Amino acid sequence: MAREPQTRAETSSSPLEPRVREALGQRLQELSYSFDEMVLRIPREEMVECCRLLKTTPGLDFKLLRCLSVVDYVDFMEVVYHLSSLSHPHKVTLKARLPAEDLRVPTVTTVWKGADWHEREGHDLFGVLFEGHPDLSPLLLYEGFEGYPGRKSYPMPEQRELYGE
Repeated sequence: MAREPQTRAETSSSPLEPRVREALGQRLQELSYSFDEMVLRIPREEMVECCRLLKTTPGLDFKLLRCLSVVDYVDFMEVVYHLSSLSHPHKVTLKARLPAEDLRVPTVTTVWKGADWHEREGHDLFGVLFEGHPDLSPLLLYEGFEGYPGRKSYPMPEQRELYGE
């Protein structure tokens, strides 16, 4: 069953689209819209260069990494980057799909220093290896923690009712 578009913006193009297509060229695998954001699928090997181009290309100026997260789809994972321009009213989402058996993507800390903690969190909770990251030591978990609690396959601990005991 096909899903209905979330908003009118999801089905229409943006004046930003030609500039993004020109900047990224063949690196761009897919372009779509979700609400008020352009969504770009990028090969993981091209992520650093694409981020650098989106940040430095005049008229794009995506200088702010708002959020970096990991999404577990069981068969694969996606690393999702939400970017904003500080000089234009532009927002864009980048996605890199990672096969479940190879959870590696290059770090973008060379583009945005603020990616540091986001990537450490993605490593802690999902086991994604951000190659080239300067320090993937645990951010949320303790050293030696077993497993990745952000994954859907992680066994949930049994909960007990604490009140009334």
